[in-house]
Amino acid sequence: MADDPKMPPCGRRSVFRLGLQRLIEPLAAYVTDRLDVQLPIVRSVLRPPGALPETAFLKTCYRCGNCVDVCPAKAIRTLSAAEPDCTGTPYIDPDLAACVICDQLACIKACPSGALKTVQSPGHIRLGTASWKEEACLRSTGEACTACVDRCPIGPSAISLNQRGRIEIRAGTCVGCGTCQFYCPASPKAIQTEP
Repeated sequence: MADDPKMPPCGRRSVFRLGLQRLIEPLAAYVTDRLDVQLPIVRSVLRPPGALPETAFLKTCYRCGNCVDVCPAKAIRTLSAAEPDCTGTPYIDPDLAACVICDQLACIKACPSGALKTVQSPGHIRLGTASWKEEACLRSTGEACTACVDRCPIGPSAISLNQRGRIEIRAGTCVGCGTCQFYCPASPKAIQTEP
């Protein structure tokens, strides 16, 4: 069966995350009912640039698909999830396509609901943060791969090689676009981008 590009990723990490979510949700519901508190929803997927915090995003997003239509990299897709609250919402899967941090920030301008708020500049975007796994990196086998460093749209202020030849990601500058993950030739990927 061919992969449906509209389906969210179904790897081990996603299965674990779903299992953990199903384990914790009843406890969270019990606590919320008893204490009359509103717990924030934790973001489990990368949202397009400018996305509001997850709870506000889910309430605000019209699920119109405008951001999907205008994305020059075709990186934004819509979720067809088992979770009704998330169905139709936009997300980015860096294994399929990465946000290129386009100059026009087209997705933000196309959003009619305000779920994607305007940012001062591309450098102010925070989709997530990349993390490097040395043991999976081709550099650990002696290859001189620098695909992640070479392709980063932010540049050396976000990812570079340190003096020992190891990949160094600066969480304060990395915008979490997923470009490094997308271009990583290792299998499994040596770089993962988390929301």
